[in-house]
Amino acid sequence: MTNSSSGSPQAHDLAEQVVAAMRQHYSPGYPRAFEVWYAHLSGEMPALSMAMQAVIAASNGEVGAADIDTLYEKFVSTDRLSRQAERTSLQVLAEIESMMALVDRALSSSEQYHGRLCAMSEEVPPSADRQKLREWVEALVLSTREEVARKTQLEGQLRESAHEIRNLREALESTRAEALTDPLTGLANRRHFEEMLQKAIDQATLRREPFALVMADIDFFKHFNDMHGHLTGDQVLRLVARTMKDKFKDKAIITRFGGEEFAIILPEADVVAGKFGAETVRQALLTRELVKRSTNESLGRITISLGVSMYRRGDTASSIVERADNALLQAKRDGRNRTVTEDAVQDAAKVA
Repeated sequence: MTNSSSGSPQAHDLAEQVVAAMRQHYSPGYPRAFEVWYAHLSGEMPALSMAMQAVIAASNGEVGAADIDTLYEKFVSTDRLSRQAERTSLQVLAEIESMMALVDRALSSSEQYHGRLCAMSEEVPPSADRQKLREWVEALVLSTREEVARKTQLEGQLRESAHEIRNLREALESTRAEALTDPLTGLANRRHFEEMLQKAIDQATLRREPFALVMADIDFFKHFNDMHGHLTGDQVLRLVARTMKDKFKDKAIITRFGGEEFAIILPEADVVAGKFGAETVRQALLTRELVKRSTNESLGRITISLGVSMYRRGDTASSIVERADNALLQAKRDGRNRTVTEDAVQDAAKVA
């Protein structure tokens, strides 16, 4: 018995190639990784394939969990959510067109009814002719009943369409929220960060108010991930994300920038306030012990390195991120588990 699905044998062969490639490149074996490798080897997403080749070349052939997460968020997840949003948008437009057609029908029906009333008003029989007067009243009542029935039907259809549009709008908003959220940590993702950073720059330029940017990176995360596995690595990412949400004020925009790196926009904060917030998170992590859920084994404490920059007039998104990144790199060079500001980097450069 042959399989009628065209392409099933090829799909099976491709799946085997995916599994083999994952083993060859020491890739984690969870569904997201399979999806990324499948998209790469199928050739359906050339941009992803180019990025995958760059990762392989840069890491001596090893593609870890952080690489998979970055590729998934940048290519697979974005593409899927864009298609979903497009489908929902088309459904909304179709439903609106249907509603407009119903409105047109209602207007046309009202015009016809009004025309019939005008015609009948000119044909009112004399009151002495009881038989014709009765027929005229019956015709008027019948016409009115038909119009009420049509209006009732149209109103029901309009209510259904309005309800469907509300549902589709909620689905669209949910899709947008998902497109801007990192599924692992629940934080904003890089796409959302880029949108909000540009918005923060625009507002700071207009209102002449400062804001600080904090870039953070989990120390020795790759080593930790390799030693304990990607599931425990995910637990570490969630712990850091939860600590940041606990310690930063509500206005802060906390983002998983990519892999084990985070970015936080602090409105109305200068570099001193930015460092204070960064240090609050770093020290809070030092008090939290990580325990492996499956064995209850203590895995010690997690440390992070942080860099802080502040908006300067004329800054672009790239320039303010670059200064925070340079401060983060300095924190790592100085021994990790510390916060460095852009001012400290500049002072060190002057001394050198």
